[in-house]
Amino acid sequence: MSAAEDGKRERRAVFEARKLEKRLVRLTGQAVADYAMIEPGDRVMVCLSGGKDSYAMLDILRTLRARAPISFDIVAVNLDQKQPGFPEHVLPDYLRSIGVPFHIETQDTYSIVRRLIPEGKTTCSLCSRLRRGVLYRVAKELGATKIALGHHRDDILGTFFLNLFYGGRIKSMPPKLMSDDGQHIVIRPLTYIPEDDLARFALDKRFPIIPCNLCGSQENLKRKEVKKMIAEWEKRNPGRTENVFRALARVTPSHLLDREWFDFAGLRATGVPDPEGDTAFDDLPLPEPEALVLAQDEESEASPSAPVRARAEPLRIVPLSVRNPQPRE
Repeated sequence: MSAAEDGKRERRAVFEARKLEKRLVRLTGQAVADYAMIEPGDRVMVCLSGGKDSYAMLDILRTLRARAPISFDIVAVNLDQKQPGFPEHVLPDYLRSIGVPFHIETQDTYSIVRRLIPEGKTTCSLCSRLRRGVLYRVAKELGATKIALGHHRDDILGTFFLNLFYGGRIKSMPPKLMSDDGQHIVIRPLTYIPEDDLARFALDKRFPIIPCNLCGSQENLKRKEVKKMIAEWEKRNPGRTENVFRALARVTPSHLLDREWFDFAGLRATGVPDPEGDTAFDDLPLPEPEALVLAQDEESEASPSAPVRARAEPLRIVPLSVRNPQPRE
């Protein structure tokens, strides 16, 4: 390959990297604004694990802080759980190099997990709970008003399907929530960002990634299955993943079954048409009768041997009987 081609290729890579960064910053800023994640004067504790997602979150939040019309502070926090082989110098060296204030909290939760969880079993759940408790305490000690976690769009979708399939609940990871003890606000600035984009961004930025399997635990198998399912869906039907994700922000309690979120017992006919009522869900993109006839005529001309079909009758809307409704096909 010639020097000219190498130069062109390098310029293209730089262009794509900048375009990706702009998109990630825009989507993160949109999520922060949509859910009022960060307010003037906030001290945001960015939880940094050493993985691609938390590195990206810190980098993007620093960019937003430089551009935002409001002032807020950032402090990076890492929990050293004393996993064997954990490179203790990597995160402090990186954070010093970019000038970000940080705190390394050392707690041997690894030994606790190993003592309580049988060999070969997934340790992620207990490890996560222990880590969360430590981080809440550290946030209070540091005076942090927000705790930022690096969960992305695919994490949120995966949790939704895990709860749906195995927990029998419609529940996921919210972009913003209050901790169980009511003391902290947790935010997820990467809510709108797909994992693949974060992986590309991490490569472009050359973050010093620390492997997440130092503890030797296997990734939750159910979460792995769900992740594979979502990837296959997206491969066969591009856009389906985004549609499901958007649905999480377009919930209609009156058309579900949860009596705590909608007063079905108190529902009465008012005699007043409701523009947001049941008819709002029947706007199927049906073709006009003339279009149906034209399509059939074209098909007959294209295939003279095809059987003759009756011309389409105009579409009619027949009201269903209240006493004996007919199911839709």
